[in-house]
Amino acid sequence: MQHTVSPVGIVRSCFKEKFAIPRQPQLAPAARGVLELLPPFDQGDAVAGLEQVSHVWLLFLFHQALEDKPRLKVRPPRLGGNKSMGVFATRATHRPNGIGQSVVRLEGVEAGRLLLSGIDLLDGTPVLDIKPYVPYADCIDDATNQMASDAPEPIAVTWSEAALPQAHTHALRLREPLVELIEQCLAQDPRPAYQVPPADRVYGVKFWDVQVRWHYPKPDQIRVLEVVPDA
Repeated sequence: MQHTVSPVGIVRSCFKEKFAIPRQPQLAPAARGVLELLPPFDQGDAVAGLEQVSHVWLLFLFHQALEDKPRLKVRPPRLGGNKSMGVFATRATHRPNGIGQSVVRLEGVEAGRLLLSGIDLLDGTPVLDIKPYVPYADCIDDATNQMASDAPEPIAVTWSEAALPQAHTHALRLREPLVELIEQCLAQDPRPAYQVPPADRVYGVKFWDVQVRWHYPKPDQIRVLEVVPDA
């Protein structure tokens, strides 16, 4: 039996590229976005009562990772990217139907849109459904996961003399917590776990409309080099 689903909204996110997006929601509380609801769900009736909720579950499509041939095994980043696990034992983006889920903070409910934070969603992500987070049912005190029992240890993030003032300037212009966003995302160490780059290799990613560039002066340390407008 086949089913057809249609998005109820589209996410407008601070993340313009897949690289450096936190691998789970809530790891970067400064990560913000807006869920723009599509007709007929852009009417107030569809979200009536949602203002009573602090967090929501989003069911969405990994729209840039859809595949025709399902994968039975994947290599999750949490295990270093070099160990295979069954797809259903992981939260890898390569899903049989491309469906993901995230619990995010609901910052506000406005006409036709939801204001979100703590997101891990790429700009343009289609959302299939929205469900309220229910603390007594969704939080299981004795739940276990031996592969991912604790959040990953953050890596140290430092700033060059020029980069921090640049970030503050763009934060004021954007009216967004850009400095916190950069630190929280880079502290998750977005490089592949098996990769030990030389100190002169420069990485980059786009947050909002700025390019952030950094390198690894030491394998366990990131230094932000510059925060400049995207060319």
